[in-house]
Amino acid sequence: MNLMSTKWMALAMVIALVTFPACSKQSVERAGQGAATGAVVGAVGGMVSALVFGGNVADAAARGAVWGGSTGAAAGAMSGAVADNNQKKAQQANELETLKKQLGEDAFQGLDALVQCKHEVAQGYGRTAAKSDNQDYALAGLWLQVLAYADSRQEEKARALFPDLVSEDSKISSASQAETEMRKALQKLKDIRQEYNLPKSCS
Repeated sequence: MNLMSTKWMALAMVIALVTFPACSKQSVERAGQGAATGAVVGAVGGMVSALVFGGNVADAAARGAVWGGSTGAAAGAMSGAVADNNQKKAQQANELETLKKQLGEDAFQGLDALVQCKHEVAQGYGRTAAKSDNQDYALAGLWLQVLAYADSRQEEKARALFPDLVSEDSKISSASQAETEMRKALQKLKDIRQEYNLPKSCS
């Protein structure tokens, strides 16, 4: 082996040693970012599922955060060239997929927009979902619209939808009950954002 070849081999080894830690760090960072994003959307999705199907909002949000965090971490790590396919995360990914199917794709995409304070986008998805022939999807879309209005400080527009909630949601018997549920859900939405280091309220 001549001197030139030896130099090139040494240079290649140095590049590999420098690049590998950087790639690993990038993979970890992407996994962490993916986990946070997935957890927030999963948590809000869980919260809305409790509004639609009944149950404890806080518990449902916590479950959704676990499912979404696991799925987001796997997706983020994959994009950084690190794949983790263990059985537990696969199961949690399935749970999140089930949550999506329960709420419908439009409502779930709208929740992602709501988390990011993209209220007009969330409203668009909510209106589409509310027109669905699937009653669960339609109710999820209706709640999405209510929350998007309330979160953007347009509470009168949110309240204008209360008669629809009373009509479509068997768990809501009056406008005052709808107001209470809206307030609780709005506070939970803000708490979820804060928990994952996002702005608690939209500017």
